[in-house]
Amino acid sequence: MGKTDKKVKPMHRFFGREHWIGISLFLAIYDMIAVAMSYFLALWLRFDCRFSTIPEQHLKAWMYFTPAYVVTAIFIFYVLRLYKSIWRFASYSELLRTIVASMLTAVVHTFGITFMMRKMHGIFTRYTRMPISYYIIGAIIQFCLILGIRFVYRFFILLKSEIHRDHGVDGANVMIIGAGAAGQMIVRDINSTKEVGDRVVCIIDDNKNKQGRYIDGVPVVGGRDSIMDAVEHYHVKKIFLAIPSAEMSERRDILAICQETGCELKNLPGMYQLVNGDVTVSNLKKVSIEDLLGRDPIRVDMGEVFSFLHGKTVLVTGGGGSIGSELCRQVAAHHPKRLIIFDIYENNAYNIQLELKEKHPELDLVTLIGSVRDSRKMFQVFEQYKPDVVYHAAAHKHVPLMEDSPCEAIKNNAIGTYKTAYAAMVHGCQRFVLISTDKAVNPTNIMGASKRLCEMIVQSFDVKIKEGKATEIPQLFTHYTKTRGGKEKLDLIGNAEFFRNIKTEFVAVRFGNVLGSNGSVIPIFKKQIEKGGPVTVTHPDIIRYFMTIPEAVSLVLLAGTNAKGGEIFVLDMGSPVKIDTLARNLIKLSGLKPDIDIKIEYTGLRPGEKLYEEKLMAEEGIRKTENEKIHIGCPLKFDIDRFLDDLDDLMDAAYANSRDIKRLVASMVNTYHQEGVDAIRSETYRMLMKEAGEDTVGDSAARESRDDDN
Repeated sequence: MGKTDKKVKPMHRFFGREHWIGISLFLAIYDMIAVAMSYFLALWLRFDCRFSTIPEQHLKAWMYFTPAYVVTAIFIFYVLRLYKSIWRFASYSELLRTIVASMLTAVVHTFGITFMMRKMHGIFTRYTRMPISYYIIGAIIQFCLILGIRFVYRFFILLKSEIHRDHGVDGANVMIIGAGAAGQMIVRDINSTKEVGDRVVCIIDDNKNKQGRYIDGVPVVGGRDSIMDAVEHYHVKKIFLAIPSAEMSERRDILAICQETGCELKNLPGMYQLVNGDVTVSNLKKVSIEDLLGRDPIRVDMGEVFSFLHGKTVLVTGGGGSIGSELCRQVAAHHPKRLIIFDIYENNAYNIQLELKEKHPELDLVTLIGSVRDSRKMFQVFEQYKPDVVYHAAAHKHVPLMEDSPCEAIKNNAIGTYKTAYAAMVHGCQRFVLISTDKAVNPTNIMGASKRLCEMIVQSFDVKIKEGKATEIPQLFTHYTKTRGGKEKLDLIGNAEFFRNIKTEFVAVRFGNVLGSNGSVIPIFKKQIEKGGPVTVTHPDIIRYFMTIPEAVSLVLLAGTNAKGGEIFVLDMGSPVKIDTLARNLIKLSGLKPDIDIKIEYTGLRPGEKLYEEKLMAEEGIRKTENEKIHIGCPLKFDIDRFLDDLDDLMDAAYANSRDIKRLVASMVNTYHQEGVDAIRSETYRMLMKEAGEDTVGDSAARESRDDDN
């Protein structure tokens, strides 16, 4: 069987994936005949299309010279790559190379056959050249034959596609938005694609100079205000957005109009494809809800970030989660000395481990399973691997679940952060970056309060270290250790000199809801839409700030690079988005109509849930950074010594599963309100609602739709 397979494989390659070799051989044979016969036809035409009137010396010269000329011409064609082009996509480049090849061979033929004539009849004989018309007509015929065979296939494909489209075979009418270079490339790609059916019927562009004109036979019918009429007039089923250079706000406004058409929407993501000439239908992506957030994506100078990470050992706790795994991806791509993935959930950790090993086989990757609540485990990890930078993403984040299990939120979020931070501090870690949330601002739920405790913990560590009082930071234990050496059970008096040399910088990063993350509302909505509804929204007026996973990770990395210690980095996430509007937009992006095809049900606020989230407490204040979309919150002042003392009692209560845990948290976090917070800050909420209503795309349309239904 093995021998048989080896014999069959070359034939399979010849007639299968590499059938272009066969096509090239066919073209070469055709070219041999074409270059030989083109000049014979020129001779025949020159003498009135009568073979008998052709002078014998001319005919002999053609016969003797043709073999050498054919070999020379084929060599020139090969050098100019006329046998390696994909001729169904033939364009200006192929035409130019064919013209150059024809001119070169015409010159070769002119001088070659003239030399042949002189050699045959002597230098001073009368017949030293062919008729001038022979050279001109022969070159023209050869050019037409060589070019024709190469472009006839493309012409046949286009003609076949047009016939199918005219008869409505398996296709849809397409509208292109953007009459620039990208739009033109998309039009040509659709026209030349093998999969016939779709047809570009109109183009939209706001440039009045382009309106009323044509691109490859397709009319530019008007600007964005003509989209609705053009969709109806041309029976458009698909809309392709091909304006990669447009600002996010402009793109958002156009997409908002397109949403109302019910057409399938696709979008060219950015300038990268245009710059690289890689603009095809396959590169168009379905319009996602991120495209409708209404703000430009945050851009960070990642060169500075990754020069900081280069050659360092980096630990990511919660490395299997949505934020943690993206952190691992970006760090791994920029040559750290070692990357350590730490997570309690082995499936997530295993998945990101496999992904990174495949993409970065050279990476020194360590994957560890454990809990940040286990101080012995954390000390072991830091003692063995000595990470330079820690990104602490491990946390419980689900608000309603934590309301039912508040002690678990404190154990994992607050105490887990404390133990990880302490292990980082005493093992010489340079930077500790806490990943926080906007739910830590004026929290009304235990999850948000636990994250506020985390922020206070890293701020306490930073203050004590800068004051040279790291020995005053207690080491929290939930077990009695028998270890007598090492740093797991530190002697705060005997190691006083060691504590004075600690330089670890602690910083927190606060951002809003992350689209596509575990627990994000978008995947839930999508599943509900796939099932035919209903889509459940907690409240018609609930609003949130949103950002994408790459944006969140960029901010985290930037904080780890530029931190001086004690800061809370905050992303300016733009205008808040109404969840109801988000749900309605997602239904429209699926080609359905809210409240008609898919019902929306309001289930009421869940325990601990607010109508709105805040980016900063009013009393914190902000100061700007070099990036206009990134701010730094000034730390709130609190009694750090009392706070550190109270943490020990809070830990005991949490591990005792005390029912009084929320009251204890409220005594430590004075901004934590379990009830009545929305009523107290109703004016702030009304201002945010106004901002969301005016600036959020599709909101007015959604509101009108809901009013009409009522």
